[in-house]
Amino acid sequence: MTKEVKSIPGAMTLAEMKEFAGFSAATQRYIRRSLDVGLKRSDAIQTWSRDAVEEAGIKVQMSLYWRINDIRKAIPQDCVIDDIEAFMPPLISLAAFDLEQGRIDSFSAFRFLYERLLGPDSRPWLPGAFCAAASLPNLHPKKRKQLLQSISEAAATAPGWSTREPSFFPEWIEKVDMNEATH
Repeated sequence: MTKEVKSIPGAMTLAEMKEFAGFSAATQRYIRRSLDVGLKRSDAIQTWSRDAVEEAGIKVQMSLYWRINDIRKAIPQDCVIDDIEAFMPPLISLAAFDLEQGRIDSFSAFRFLYERLLGPDSRPWLPGAFCAAASLPNLHPKKRKQLLQSISEAAATAPGWSTREPSFFPEWIEKVDMNEATH
């Protein structure tokens, strides 16, 4: 007799939160910032820039992320070469930018971000885009090696992908001064 496994409401959200918590603080910050820019959730410059250099970086990111809607619309529904031509090159360019920033340090962090930016239909294409972007010469050879070694064989050769929408979208959280909160 087989036992039916029922999905616990919120279990996937909790798993996504746990995965996010496992990323470095810099990766978490970059993912939240990128989601604000890519999903147009808030004024990313006001929320995330701590100085002029960071403000300039966010402006560059905003100028590149304008393509996200077009990339999302171009997600191929099958593997016909003609269908991937409009999708993969801009996705690889965007991925190359994000990897070059030095805060996305693994395939799992990349996948986490891009599933939220592009949706679940992008999942089959993310390993290829990641590997292509991580192989480009704009990254230091040690960084390329680190990134390419971060993708598991299972992720690179998966026979299928979930179509479930991500449920956890991390956001900026204001710091609370614990001294003031207890008075």
